[in-house]
Amino acid sequence: MTRKLSRAAVDVWARLIRAEHALLEAVEADLKAAGLPPLVWYDVALELARAPNGRLRHRDLNARVLLAKYNLSRLIDRMVEAGLVARLPVAEDARGAYIAITEAGRRLQKRMWPVYGRSIARHFAARLDERDLTELDRILAKLRAAEPQGLPA
Repeated sequence: MTRKLSRAAVDVWARLIRAEHALLEAVEADLKAAGLPPLVWYDVALELARAPNGRLRHRDLNARVLLAKYNLSRLIDRMVEAGLVARLPVAEDARGAYIAITEAGRRLQKRMWPVYGRSIARHFAARLDERDLTELDRILAKLRAAEPQGLPA
């Protein structure tokens, strides 16, 4: 059941997208100021570090990353070149490959977290009290549940 799109809905949608962009830009600026790579590198390293055996198939990694999924192959190429991840063969699929985090990738992810965590605290958490966070979480859960299969995590 879809209701008529209101001006308020369009305005709030635009503010949501602008807020997301502003927060991500602030985090990216903090990472850059600390001499660290972009946030998507952290995102990939974290998902691989959390995965069983520190590796995922490309398609599975693509489904897990939080940030824009375009050019994941190019990003993986750059991370392989930097020694942060490796491509490993898949025994049951000669054409497939696992993307696996290396020890250097684990170290980078751990080095990035303090800067990223402080950035989240400064640009996001410091602006919201516990009631705001609870309400925002409730609203976001409602948006995710709006689709039959839910939105990607």
